[in-house]
Amino acid sequence: MNKHKTKQDLEQLTHLDAPICDAHVVHLDRVCSSKVQILPTDKAQQMSEIFGVLADTNRLRLLSALASQELCVCDLAALTKMTESAVCHQLRLLKAMHLVNYRREGRNVYYSLADSHLLNLYRFLVEHLDSSNG
Repeated sequence: MNKHKTKQDLEQLTHLDAPICDAHVVHLDRVCSSKVQILPTDKAQQMSEIFGVLADTNRLRLLSALASQELCVCDLAALTKMTESAVCHQLRLLKAMHLVNYRREGRNVYYSLADSHLLNLYRFLVEHLDSSNG
């Protein structure tokens, strides 16, 4: 049985009504304690842009390849069965969001994840999916 949610499954879920409170009571203690943790709008916007870039199968596959080691564009194209041009386009978007770095070595350009935060996010999501599907 496939436990992955398809786009159609998710669209059907959005048409369901979410349960709401039967009585309108604001719990001020909870509101006050949560107020310090809610994201400021500008930071939420930045995060939304990053998640938007990550919401692409090909870019996620490229990041998964880079999670273990740096790779050149040729290697990434061979690994993902994409053209080098398509890989470069996706890497350009990832670079613009500061998600990957690159270095030139001779005639090759090697890409790597920008920092350990992205690697941790990737690993947490993989663990989350593994635990949800297991």
